Amino acid sequence: MITSSHNPKIQLVRALLGRPKERHAANAFVAEGVRLVEEAIRADMSIRFALYDETLSERGRSQVEGLKSRGVECDEVSPNLMKSLSDTESSQGLIAVLNLSPIPYPLSPDFILIPDQMRDPGNLGTLLRTAAAAGVQAVFLPPETTDAFAPKVVRAGMGAHFRLPIHSLTWDEIRARTRGLTVYLGEMEGTVSCWQADFRTPLALIVGGEAEGASERARELADFRVSIPMPGRAESLNAAAAGAVLMFEVVRQRTRQV
Repeated sequence: MITSSHNPKIQLVRALLGRPKERHAANAFVAEGVRLVEEAIRADMSIRFALYDETLSERGRSQVEGLKSRGVECDEVSPNLMKSLSDTESSQGLIAVLNLSPIPYPLSPDFILIPDQMRDPGNLGTLLRTAAAAGVQAVFLPPETTDAFAPKVVRAGMGAHFRLPIHSLTWDEIRARTRGLTVYLGEMEGTVSCWQADFRTPLALIVGGEAEGASERARELADFRVSIPMPGRAESLNAAAAGAVLMFEVVRQRTRQV
C-alpha cells in the first residue's frame, strides 16, 4: 500500500491535476471516478497506472481487476492520501493516469466544433459531452480556450475525451483545416436564425465563450453568424446550452435530409 505523498506516482498525479504545462510535458492526464475509468477501459484507452483505496465499490473493484488482467499497474493507497488527491468533494476511491494521445480526426470531416475563448471548465466539458452525442467528428481548440484535459473538463465530459478527436491548434492551423467548410459562428446578434441556416453542407461551428464571446480571429474565419431565436425573456443562454441547441439543429437538419 502507498502511504507516502513522496511516492513518484502520487507526485505525478498531483502534477497532472495542476497546470496544462505538466500534462503536456508528461503526455498524460487524469481520469477520476468509477464511471470515467470504466469508459476509458471500454474505449481501449492507454492507461499507465491506477490508484484505489479501501472505500472503492464492488463495481470499481471489478474495474481494477480488469485493469490488472491487462497488465496495468494498480496500487492501493491510504484513504487519506486518496482524499488529498481527489479533485471532487467525495472521492470514489479510484484514479487512473492515461496517456494523452489525441484521437486522429477524419481526413474529410463535415462537422467540426470550435469552442472559442471558453474558459469555464464545466462549460467546456459539457460542450464536449454534447459534441460526442451529436456526432461531431473533431474539436479544434484555439489558444484562448482552457485546456480540454484539465480534471474538471474531463469529469464534465463524461467520457467524451475517449471518443472525440480533440486537438489544440493555432488559428492559422484551424483556418487551414477548415478550408472547404462553411464556418458558422453562433452569437446573439447573428444575422441568420439557426432555423433558417443550411447546416446540411460540410461545416465548422464556432461557439464563443461565456464572458467575452468569440474572438476577432473567430469572427474573421466565420462565413455566417447565426443566432438562436429566444421568444422568452432570458437575456442569453450559457455557452454549453447554446452549443447544444446549435449542434442538434445540425443533427435535425441532416436527419431530415436522409
